[in-house]
Amino acid sequence: MDKVPKKNKVKNKIKILRNKFKQYGIDGYIVPKNDDYFTEYSKVNRLKVISNFSGSAGLAIILKNKNYLFTDGRYTIQSQIESGKNFKIIGTEKLINCKLFKNLILGIDPKLFTYKQIKKFFLKFNYIKFINKNLIDQIEKFKINDASSFFHLSKSIVGESRNSKLNKISKYLKKNKSDYLFISAPENVAWTLNIRGKDGPNTPMPNSRLIVSRTKKIYLIAKKIKCKKLISHKIINSNQIIDIEEILKLKHHSFIIDENTCSIYFENLIKSKFQIKKKEDPIYYFKSIKNRTEINHMIKSHVSDGAALTKFLYWIKNTNKKKITEVQAQNKLEKFRKQNRNYLYPSFDTIAGTGKNGAIVHYRAKPESCSVIKKKDIFLCDSGGQYKYGTTDVTRTLCFSKQSPNIKNIFTKVLKGHIAVATSDLKKDDIGKKIDIRARKFLKKSNLDYTHGTGHGVGFFLNVHEGPQSISRLNIVKIKEGMIVSNEPGFYKKNKFGIRIENLVYVKRMNKKLFFENLTLAPIEKDLINFNLLTKFEKNYLFKYHLNVYSKISKYLNPNEKKWLASFI
Repeated sequence: MDKVPKKNKVKNKIKILRNKFKQYGIDGYIVPKNDDYFTEYSKVNRLKVISNFSGSAGLAIILKNKNYLFTDGRYTIQSQIESGKNFKIIGTEKLINCKLFKNLILGIDPKLFTYKQIKKFFLKFNYIKFINKNLIDQIEKFKINDASSFFHLSKSIVGESRNSKLNKISKYLKKNKSDYLFISAPENVAWTLNIRGKDGPNTPMPNSRLIVSRTKKIYLIAKKIKCKKLISHKIINSNQIIDIEEILKLKHHSFIIDENTCSIYFENLIKSKFQIKKKEDPIYYFKSIKNRTEINHMIKSHVSDGAALTKFLYWIKNTNKKKITEVQAQNKLEKFRKQNRNYLYPSFDTIAGTGKNGAIVHYRAKPESCSVIKKKDIFLCDSGGQYKYGTTDVTRTLCFSKQSPNIKNIFTKVLKGHIAVATSDLKKDDIGKKIDIRARKFLKKSNLDYTHGTGHGVGFFLNVHEGPQSISRLNIVKIKEGMIVSNEPGFYKKNKFGIRIENLVYVKRMNKKLFFENLTLAPIEKDLINFNLLTKFEKNYLFKYHLNVYSKISKYLNPNEKKWLASFI
């Protein structure tokens, strides 16, 4: 491992990396955010090592004389702050057939990219060279505890047996005339085997891969030490756990691989012996339809989470404490969540931004540099928890003094979009693309908008971000009963403020009609609403929403908190 001098760490790491270019015969090196399991949140973050960028999505390209960092609209401001000194910041849309530079040989770690990615981004104007030794790992070594055990969830928690899930996969393989499905995403392994692990910083992820045959045989690719509990509880046999190279010992001849998460390394290994078909792993869709048991556990988790968040909202709105920093606020919220014995840990790093920090969509407050929450500012808090058993994600925007008519009007337009999504007619607006239009229409009348999607899918005691469904400009996946999505329109004015209102909703059926039902139970800031802009229908929605919140969580509140919550009705 190369030694990095303390001063100007990022600059020095880039210098060390560039010194390796000649040795490997490359003109540049590409560093993605993902690890070799392609998970959003990982304990391994090579992109942060080389760029200092801490967002959940991005990619860096280090050339001999120039560095590029590609990020999406959520991170425009954040990436500039964290990495702008050493990198030219560019939107991810420019990655498609990237022609910012031409005829260069770019090095990659084949375990971190798919063929689909390199074809889409780099092969039109440049060349790719596979380097099996990761060059960032030679600069900084990650210390990961790889001995944490996987654990099993019973049918009473997940609502569907492993055998039932294997039947679905077997049926899919027969329909597609294939012998094996290679499951490269750990979240999909988790769903298939009803297992979880401790490999994600915010997610109960079991880092592993799985092969399922059309005859329902399973081959788990994982470290045996992680599977000790599963073996001792007879959830899996030790002979069902295989090493990577043992794939080549399998009989029959065809595999389906997921083109989005099967790395070049694994694709090359499998196609050296087998025929392959590239598709999207069907488990993403199977997993997105939550059964009644999963929904009931999610409802229960949201009651617990709603009580904790409401206690926090009451505290921060009514505390006598004169100076509260963003970090103190997020720690206080965590403290309230920890009062529930089923709470485990955050489902993502809390976003607690006051004033101009609220405009940074995925802002992270740090003890050494965070701001004090000022009375005149508005405060955005986006947080969530992993519970036994459920995953939550909620955003509230608060004020502590009278705000300008402009801010109240914008907040109200965001709220109108939020209500429009919550009350969507899912027979007519049955895909995310159509619902997204409803969320933006009130802002757009004033030529305002936001750069992120309106909603993402959410996992059951798994990833806080999950597909294939989402509420966004391009998503055409049909919204089905049992799906869970976030509803989070917003608005951000650079260097001024950020507004976002987020609830999780699930798709419910009643009398043959599909509609969104709120999971999130926490009051929406009434002091930021211009009620004159709301229709009678919208006012009625707010009344019913807060009445439901009160009826579900008031018994967990003290008399003062209860009285305060009642004022929203």
